[in-house]
Amino acid sequence: MNDLLRVTRALADETRLRILLAMRQQELCICQLIELLQLAPSTVSKQVSILREAGLVQARKDGRWVYCRLASRRGNPLVRRAMDLVLEGAGESLRQAQDGDALNKILSMDPEVLCRKQRPQSV
Repeated sequence: MNDLLRVTRALADETRLRILLAMRQQELCICQLIELLQLAPSTVSKQVSILREAGLVQARKDGRWVYCRLASRRGNPLVRRAMDLVLEGAGESLRQAQDGDALNKILSMDPEVLCRKQRPQSV
């Protein structure tokens, strides 16, 4: 029952659904998600953390970069069914089309440039 609650709570937020849909084709660096969502790094990290705790997302660290991807579909059957629901039921909304266009631009950018852009400027 706890797994079900974690998954349903994780899916009950538009930002987290946008993250899952953005990662349906490939893994993404946290900096790419920050740029896509136009949210503070701490907010994006918290949203990804909720998705990880629910078993919907996996993350790996490579140097100073953190990459996220959808969790393996071979794992927990509940997670697999939830992901099927999200990916099949999302349809093509205007938000998804906008996110897709923005993501294409973001993927063409150097992650180093994105990271520098997102770092707070010292006063």
